[in-house]
Amino acid sequence: HSMHGILFCLLALVLFPGAAHAQDVVWTSPSRDSSGSMPLGNGDIGLNLWVEEGGDLLFYISKTDAWSADTRLLKLGRVRIKLTPNPFLKASPFRQALRLQNGAIEIQAGPQGGETRLAVWVDANAPVIHVEAAGDRKFRVAVSLELWRLKPRVLEGAEAVSAYGMEGGPQPVVEQPDTVWRSSSGKVIWFHRNGSSPWQGLLKHQGLGSLIGKLKDPLLYRTFGGAIWGKDFRKLGPLSLISAAPSLSHAFEIVALTAQTPTAAEWVKLVEAEAAKSERASLPDARAAHERWWSEFWSRSYIRVSGSPEAEAVSRGYALQRFVTACAARGAQPVKFNGSIFTVDARELKETFNADYRRWGGPYWFQNTRLVYWPMPASGDFDLIEPLFRMYLEALPLARARTRIYFQHDGAFYPETMHFWGTYANTNYGWDRRGKHPSYVENTYIRHYFSGALELVALMLDRYDYTRDRVFLMRTLLPLADEVLTFYDQHYKRDPQGKIRFEPAQALETWQAAINPLPEIAGLRYVLDRLIAIPGNPNVMWLRLRSELPNLPAGIEDDRKFLLPAAEVLDKIRNSENPELYAVFPYRLFGVGKPSLEVARETFERRRFKRSMGWTQDAIQAALLGLAETASSYVIQNFTTPHKSSRFPGFYGPNFDWVPDQDHPNVAMLALQSMLLQAEGERLLVLP
Repeated sequence: HSMHGILFCLLALVLFPGAAHAQDVVWTSPSRDSSGSMPLGNGDIGLNLWVEEGGDLLFYISKTDAWSADTRLLKLGRVRIKLTPNPFLKASPFRQALRLQNGAIEIQAGPQGGETRLAVWVDANAPVIHVEAAGDRKFRVAVSLELWRLKPRVLEGAEAVSAYGMEGGPQPVVEQPDTVWRSSSGKVIWFHRNGSSPWQGLLKHQGLGSLIGKLKDPLLYRTFGGAIWGKDFRKLGPLSLISAAPSLSHAFEIVALTAQTPTAAEWVKLVEAEAAKSERASLPDARAAHERWWSEFWSRSYIRVSGSPEAEAVSRGYALQRFVTACAARGAQPVKFNGSIFTVDARELKETFNADYRRWGGPYWFQNTRLVYWPMPASGDFDLIEPLFRMYLEALPLARARTRIYFQHDGAFYPETMHFWGTYANTNYGWDRRGKHPSYVENTYIRHYFSGALELVALMLDRYDYTRDRVFLMRTLLPLADEVLTFYDQHYKRDPQGKIRFEPAQALETWQAAINPLPEIAGLRYVLDRLIAIPGNPNVMWLRLRSELPNLPAGIEDDRKFLLPAAEVLDKIRNSENPELYAVFPYRLFGVGKPSLEVARETFERRRFKRSMGWTQDAIQAALLGLAETASSYVIQNFTTPHKSSRFPGFYGPNFDWVPDQDHPNVAMLALQSMLLQAEGERLLVLP
C-alpha cells in the first residue's frame, strides 16, 4: 500500500545511483561576509557558516523554536573561531565543501605541510554542534561567542516589520537583550529569556480572553541559548574559550536548547545536563550514527536528471533544496517560508539589518508554508511533515473555541495568517476594535480566507495514502478533518436548491469579495470524496455535505469550457493568484488520465497571471496537466535563478517573501516529481 513511494525509489535508485555526493557544493576561496555562507543543520538547529577572507571561521546558530517575546524567530548568536597560526591567509590554498551525504562541512586550508582540516556537523540525533580540527603542525584554537542584542532596543520603521503582527500597536516593539551566565564550569553559557509575553494581551484583544488559564502561554519564560565547551579548552573570558596548549587536533561542542522554565537557573541546569550527556557519549559513535541518519535520508529517494547543463542544474537544485529542508524541518515548529532558519544580515533594503530580520516576520501564511511540505510524501520524508501537522493539531482547541465565540457554531477555522499557537497577527486582525464584533477582521486579504485548512486535510490524506498509518488517521487526520468540515457545514447558508452558498467569501487573496469561490468548492469536493472512500469511516454529515456542494464555477466561450475563480466576483483584483486552477493543484480534480482534461488545459491557457517564481504554482499545474514543455521550462527557471547576493546556489529570493525563499525551489521540486510520477489512490502514472 505504499507502492507509490517504492516505485519512486526504484526509479531513482536503479537509474541514478549515488546522487547525493555528486551535488556537493565546493568553494576554493573564502567569503566576503554572511551572504557567502553555507547552510547546515540537524532538522532543529541550523548554521550559516563562512570563512572570512584572511580571517576567521564564523557561523550563526539558529533554532526552529527560538521565539522571542516580540514574536520573532531569533538567532541564538554568532560564533567566531580563530586559528593560530592562521591557515586562512589569502595566499594559502583553500577548499570548503558541503558534504550532503554525511551532513557536514569540511574545510582544508594552509600551505603544503602546514595544512589545517576542519569538520563541522550538527548531530542528527542530538542538540549538539561539533567542530573538529586537525593539522600537520601544532596549532591553537580560540572560540568566541558574539552577541548583538546587548540592551533593550526599540525596533522602528522597516525593521519593525520583522515583528509582523506586533508593529503598529499602542506599545513599541522592543528587542530585549541576551544574558551571559556566570558559570564556574568552564563553559560559555548564554541565553535569551522572555520575562514577559504578549500572549494574554493577544487573546484579550481578539475576544478570546476566556481562554486564559485554559491554554498554556507559549512565550512566557521561553528560554533559548546554549553552552560552548571543549575537553582541552579553558575560559578566556565570559564569552571566549581557548585551547589549553598547541596540539595537532582540537574539538569542541556547542549544545543548543529551548525550554520554558520558571527560572533561568533551571534552564541552565537543563543545558548543563545536555552537555554532560554529550560529554559521556563517544564522539566516533555519535559521528557514525549521524552519518548513518544522513545516508538513510538520501537512500529514501532522489531524482537525478542528466543530458544538458540545465538538467544538471535541476538535479543540483532538487538535491540542495531537499538538504536545506531536512536541516530545518524536524523541530518544534514548521519551516518558515520566509527564510527558514537560514536568514543572514539583510542587504535587500535601503538599510542593513542584522540576521534576525525577515520580511513578514514570525507568523505562518498557509499559502506559503504548504509549498515546503507538498513534495515530502513522494520523497518519503514523512518525519519532516510532522511539525506542520502538529502545529495545527495543537492549535485546534483554540481554533474550536474561537469558532464558537466568533460565530456561535461548532467546528474549527484557522486564519490564513497565524502565530504558531493559532491567533491572528494583530496587524491583520486590526488594532482599533471600537464598535467591531470580535469576528471582524480588518485585513481584507484574509478576512474570509479559511480554505487553507482544506488543503491541510488534502496533504494529510496524501500522507495517509502513502503510509496507510491507522494511528495517524485516527489521532491526527480524522479529528482535524471533522472539525474543519463541521465549520463549513455550519458556517454557510443554503440556497433555495439546498446547495451551500459561500457568502461572504473570497477567492484566495486575489478576489476579496466573491460568491461561491472555486477553491472552497473544489477543496471540499476533493477532501470529502477521499475521506468518504476510506474503508470503515462512514460519516453521515460528510455524505450530506458532499451532496450540498454547488458545481464548480465555469464559463463557455467559442464552445470552449473553462473554470472560473468564483461564480460571482464582487470586487476588483487585489493580488496575482489564479484561484480557478486550484481544481488542478492543490485539489487534483483535473489532470492527466482524468475526465475533462481539455477543460483544465483551457483554464490554464486562459490564466490571468503566467509566471513561475516564489509561491506561484504554474509549474506544478503544468506538470499535472501533462504540459511537458511549460513544466520543464518553469522547473529550469526556478532552479537556475538563485538569490543574486547569496553565494550558496540553493538560496533563492526574496521574490514575494525573504531570503532564502522556501517556496521558489519547493514548487520546482513538486513539479519535477509530478513530471516523473503521478498517483491518485492506487493508480500510478509513470512519466506523465
